[in-house]
Amino acid sequence: MTASPSTAAVAADTAAPPTPDALDLAALLCSRVCHDLISPVGAIVNGLEVLDDAKNADDRDFALDLIRKSARSASARLQFCRLAFGAAGSAGAQIDTGDAENMTRGFLEDDRTKVIWNLPRALQPKNRVKLLLNMLVIAQQTIPRGGMLTVDALGAGDTGGFRVRAAGLNARLPQNIADQLAGVQKATVDAHAVQPYYTRLLAQACGLNAQLALDGDAVAVTAT
Repeated sequence: MTASPSTAAVAADTAAPPTPDALDLAALLCSRVCHDLISPVGAIVNGLEVLDDAKNADDRDFALDLIRKSARSASARLQFCRLAFGAAGSAGAQIDTGDAENMTRGFLEDDRTKVIWNLPRALQPKNRVKLLLNMLVIAQQTIPRGGMLTVDALGAGDTGGFRVRAAGLNARLPQNIADQLAGVQKATVDAHAVQPYYTRLLAQACGLNAQLALDGDAVAVTAT
């Protein structure tokens, strides 16, 4: 007769994976930021190599155009990441939502993706602004072919929440991201999962609960 697994073994199999400590969280967030910057920085390097080998004016113009576009992209990503993941001032600092809007447009808007920002311009506690920016990153990931990101307030003042609705062709609901936001940790928090995990921590710090769910033919990230 086959022996039944022990209670301890069953508990070990069903226990949630360990959450990252402060050092691991910092390292994972750094990895995430580096991932966002690899593409435009690599394109700058490629443009410089083309420029070095350019034999005619057309090649030089192509290389310079590539360098300019990539440098603008890298700058926009750095500014956004500094606000979304960085310290963004001292403890208790407030951030202008107008600045957050400008950084969001610079980072996320392109030929395929547009942002509708329905928040009034105001100073908000930095963790609330960081939460909103991270919600936008999650929402953008649900529309891989591009679409519309609509930002709305839920409630008013420093106690209200946010909603970011992502509408686009084949909008999808990544279950692993939804699980991380809901605190259903079915897998170890790695460099790919750290951003929604960090978003949940920000929501908790603001006294809110973050959720990713279908909203008709779109997907909505809410913090309430």
